[in-house]
Order: sequence, then structure tokens, then C-alpha cells
Amino acid sequence: MSSPPFLIVGLGNPGTKYSKTRHNLGFLVVDELVKRYTAVSANTKLQTELWSVKRDGQTILLAEPQTFMNLSGNAVAPLCRAKKIGLDQLIIVHDDLDLPFGKIRVSHGASAGGHNGAASIISSLGTKDFTRVRVGIGRPASDQPIDDYVLSRFSAEEKKALPDLIDKVIDEVTKIISVIPAKAGIQK
Repeated sequence: MSSPPFLIVGLGNPGTKYSKTRHNLGFLVVDELVKRYTAVSANTKLQTELWSVKRDGQTILLAEPQTFMNLSGNAVAPLCRAKKIGLDQLIIVHDDLDLPFGKIRVSHGASAGGHNGAASIISSLGTKDFTRVRVGIGRPASDQPIDDYVLSRFSAEEKKALPDLIDKVIDEVTKIISVIPAKAGIQK
């Protein structure tokens, strides 16, 4: 019997209007994983872009919900059920205002901390018992509204740092996958 796949979900907003914005940092990580691992598009009737790759004998699914950030759970929960993803195999990657730009924090079972995408997933799954890789985007230096800030593009200095930051996030995700044993289990 094969072990269930890992599911790495990058959070963001669909469409070119939002591509390469701070709020789409999760999408940028998944885009790099797709490219790096030469992942194959996986058909799904669910509200997500989905790719699949085999690494070291383990299937890894890479997903980008197409529901917009605040409704991420509407895509993630059905995908977990359809693909029989246990909570131990679910990894969510997203931006975090409360961390300085470039800081990475891995958490398991943490509250949403004000992140609407994480809150939607927690609500839809009925639990917060999954792993999140939070990637710092910092807060606006001025009195710029938060919504405008997260939907804005990275500064020139941040753009230069993005490739290294994405590499570090991928290193963290790889570490998580290597230490969590795959085991069967489906959440609600």
C-alpha cells in the first residue's frame, strides 16, 4: 500500500493583477517548486491549480487555490478530502505581515494570527492541526492601508532578495517532508 501524498499549498490570489504581489508569496514558492521539480499538471475539478511530482519515492502535490485568499479553505478542504490528504501531510505556505521581510517561521497547530487565508482553511477543515510555513513580508513603513500593502508589488530591494528567500522556504518545506512520516488519515 502506498503512502498518501504530501500536499504543499501556496496561498495567493489568482490572476495577473495579483501576480508577484506580497500576498502571492505562497504562489511564488509553489511556482518555483513546479519549475524545479518539473511537476506535471494534475487534472482536478476542484477550485485549484494542481501539480504532481514524485521525489524519493514520495508523491508530492503542489496546489494554488483559485478561490482568492480569503476563501482558500473552500479549495483546500475539498482537495484534502478528494486526495485523501491527512493533516500530517498538509503544508500551507503563506505571507505574514507580523514577521519582518525574509523571516520564515514554521508552525503547527497555530491560530490564524489575523491571516484571512489561514483562517479560512482552519474554518473549512475544522482544525488548526496542520503545518504552516509563514514567510515575512513586514508591515508598511507608512500609514498605507494593510490591504493596499499586501496587494502591492515588492520593492526593488525585496525583489533582489526574493530568489534567496524562496530557496530558504523550499529548504524548510523539504525539511518538513523529510521528518514527517507519511501515514494514512483523512480529516472531516
